[in-house]
Amino acid sequence: MFLSYQVIFLDGGKIMGVYLITGGAGFFGSVMKKLLLDRGDRCVSIDLQPDPFQHENFISVQGDIRNSGIMEEIFTRYRFDAVFHFAALLAHVKKDLADLWSSNVEGTRNVLAFAEKYQVRKIIFTSSNCLWGRNFDFPVTEEEKPSPIEIYGKSKLECEKILLAGSDAVNSVIFRCPTIMDEGRLGLLSILYEFIDEGKKIWMVGDGNNRYQFIYAKDLAAACILALDYKQSDIFNIGSDHVKTFNEVYSYVIERSGSKSKLAHFPKNLAIWGMKICFTLGLTPLGPYQYHMLSSSFVFDTGKIKRKLGFSPTLTNEEMLLRSYNYFHNNKEEIKHRKHVSAHNQSAKMGVIRIIKWLS
Repeated sequence: MFLSYQVIFLDGGKIMGVYLITGGAGFFGSVMKKLLLDRGDRCVSIDLQPDPFQHENFISVQGDIRNSGIMEEIFTRYRFDAVFHFAALLAHVKKDLADLWSSNVEGTRNVLAFAEKYQVRKIIFTSSNCLWGRNFDFPVTEEEKPSPIEIYGKSKLECEKILLAGSDAVNSVIFRCPTIMDEGRLGLLSILYEFIDEGKKIWMVGDGNNRYQFIYAKDLAAACILALDYKQSDIFNIGSDHVKTFNEVYSYVIERSGSKSKLAHFPKNLAIWGMKICFTLGLTPLGPYQYHMLSSSFVFDTGKIKRKLGFSPTLTNEEMLLRSYNYFHNNKEEIKHRKHVSAHNQSAKMGVIRIIKWLS
């Protein structure tokens, strides 16, 4: 219960702000709270998972954002300057898709309701490039009409609509994010890292000349800070610059990590057909979005966020992926035994992909 948690902040010098982070025990929530605390802010986190992180200006609440009793108690105790809303369930780790929809969509509705009730003027929300699931041969702007192909992307789009339809008293800044990368980012990427670590062939869908954008977690966190002073509701695409092909990015990581892996390519149509069947049979963690985008190009146009927020990314895709792989390599034994952590903080199960690794 919430009452078992510390409820009084210790004096830690000048305090800049007080913020609620939903999903604060997760991969990106952990990056965000550390940045805020380093600035001298106070943070309260609510997450379904326990959070062992400790700091004199940090309070962790294990709970569900759909639970109005817990939310009421949190908002009653603390006067928040803003809410960083990152909590979300993922389709590849949650078999109960109705719960995913409820958690993501109704949870967002609840966050907005309490922000309005307690006059919190800012919500900063992380949306996704999963709002689309097809190839683009041009940079995708904020004006491109979303067309999600699976439930996670559909839930994120519904969350955007809820936040933008809120009262004028709450400004909602929405970041449409590609894959968020940094040390410690695992999830489905851990499958790739295991192949590289064991020197297996890295199989790509198609010729590998497609481009897919990442965003460095610390760059996204910096953008969230910039958004605190933005005076209206808005949507921003965010992502890295100078996006190279999968062939180039994977070759960079293989070369600099000293791996013996080689690049290999499946015929595109055959690979997608096979992955679709495996997903239908429950044999792979790769869902419709993943098996469509592995052979597609998707890069956001980030001109708007650079103009309006002064945002500038610091790392390229290949630099991020190498940093993330090195973390996996250096901590793989500890990672194997992780329990009760978020999906992005643990390795995804390979399913039938393990057979491909064995044959590689």
